Amino acid sequence: MKKQSKTKKSKSSTRVRHSAKKSAKANGKATVAKKRDTAKPRGPTTARRGGNGGKRPSGLDAAAKVLAEAGEPLNAKEMVERMLTKGLWKTNGKTPAATIYAAIIREIAKGDASRFRKVERGKFELNR
Repeated sequence: MKKQSKTKKSKSSTRVRHSAKKSAKANGKATVAKKRDTAKPRGPTTARRGGNGGKRPSGLDAAAKVLAEAGEPLNAKEMVERMLTKGLWKTNGKTPAATIYAAIIREIAKGDASRFRKVERGKFELNR
């Protein structure tokens, strides 16, 4: 005699699962998840700091260039205005000055390796 299991399964649901497996095998259409290739190729110059393979400079690179040309401390809003007018940086963001400000603050937190230095409230210059 067979033992009865504690949980009852309906025979119809079991039949449906088995028939689906059989039909997939018969048709040769077993679904296999494909791995998508989302990796971006790295060029030879992308590993170096500041060398980004001929692409336009990042916001921080553009800010460093603007500060070098200015020769005086600037706030983030002034830097962004100069970067956009010279075509060094493009953005569609609503608050580009806040973006640059936050990025500069994050880089300053690195310590001596930073390209920037905070001179007074909201004003930055190059770290020489």
